[in-house]
This record gives sequence, structure tokens and C-alpha cells, in this order.
Amino acid sequence: MDHQRNQITNNDEGNDEKSSVIQNGSVETKNPRGNIHCLNIIGQIEGHMVLPPQNKTTKYEHVLPQLVSVEENPEIDGLLVILNTVGGDVEAGLAIAEMIAGMKKPTVSLVLGGGHSIGVPLAVSTDYSFIVPSATMTIHPLRINGLVIGVMQTFAYMQKIQDRIIDFVTRHSKISYDEFKKLMLETDEIANDVGTILFGENTVKYGIIDSVGGLSDALEKMYELIEKCKEK
Repeated sequence: MDHQRNQITNNDEGNDEKSSVIQNGSVETKNPRGNIHCLNIIGQIEGHMVLPPQNKTTKYEHVLPQLVSVEENPEIDGLLVILNTVGGDVEAGLAIAEMIAGMKKPTVSLVLGGGHSIGVPLAVSTDYSFIVPSATMTIHPLRINGLVIGVMQTFAYMQKIQDRIIDFVTRHSKISYDEFKKLMLETDEIANDVGTILFGENTVKYGIIDSVGGLSDALEKMYELIEKCKEK
């Protein structure tokens, strides 16, 4: 029973050319054009603090070893990242984003529903990014919950972390540092207090996401990148 719950293999009438393996919330799709590992980043990114059990979370301590396994597994040709996240722990999100950005295997992301807050760096960390037309992305300044010591050093530290986020996004997308910071500090839209909410096409217009598209577009791009990688 546990084996069935952890791993499901589906073969089409004995044809083992195309199958899928579902394990620990991720999917490996086996196809003659290339084997893809699908990583889901959903809900809230959980960091050093454990969130309440009713929260839908992505635990970074589970994702990091998965990424190492994908990079080291010779049977996996590429990584597809599916995003529908409200954001979460900044350091945990950046850790995952840096891991994805540092992979040699082809990577593609697809934003569904939302890629908010720290979800923005995660969305742009791949070689190519897609967003569906109905999805949104919220860009806002760094926010901290709980007790904060109100001294200049605290705010200087927060500014450095915020600069890390802006630097990562601008290095892995087409938007400029100044343009992204302007969106982050926008006051007209009142995204909770300060920030900007962008819909699918606007994220492409600003150069954050590469293209508007759906699952078939993301898969086709993935196979294209895998083919180019194999030709090297």
C-alpha cells in the first residue's frame, strides 16, 4: 500500500517508451524526446520556522536534495518547475532559486495562478520562463513579521536583503534594476501597502517572464532545450 502511494508507474498497454513516475509530490516524465523531472512549488515557501499544519507549504529542505538528485541523475534530461505560490521565507526561496539557476541541465518554469513575492526570483531562475494569461505576480518590498529592533542597522540589513532579491531577478531576466525597484515601490496600486500586481502579459512586457504560454508551450521549450543540450 505504501509503495503504491509513493510511486505510481503508468505504461500504455505495455509500451514503455512513455511513462510517468510520481514520488514525493514530483513527477518524472519519460519520453523518447527526453526525460523531464517536474517540481511543484506551491503554497507558501517554508523556511527555518515550521508553518501551521493547515498551511499548504513547499519545504525547502525537501526541495534542495531533490534538485541535487535531478542534476546528478543521468536518466533525467531537464527540470520543469511549476509555480503557484504566495511567496514565503526569503532566504529559503533564494536558496531554491540559486540552486535552480546553478543547474547545468535545461530548466523551464511555468507560473500558474500566482508567483508572488519570493516566487518572482523562483520563476526567473530557470533558463526560460512561461506564465499563463490569468496568472499574477506581486512585486513588493521586503516584509518581516514579528519583533523587529528599530535601529538603523536593522533597516540597513533589510535593504541589503532586498538588494539581493532585486539583483537576482535582474540577472536572470530582462528587466533593469531601476525598473524592478520602481515596480517594487509603487504606491498607486496599493498591493497590501506598497508594490505592484502584474498579470500574465504585463510580466512579459516588463521583461520579467520570457513568454505567455501554457503547459504544452513549456514542454515544447523544454524538449527544444534538451535537444540543443544533447547536440553539444
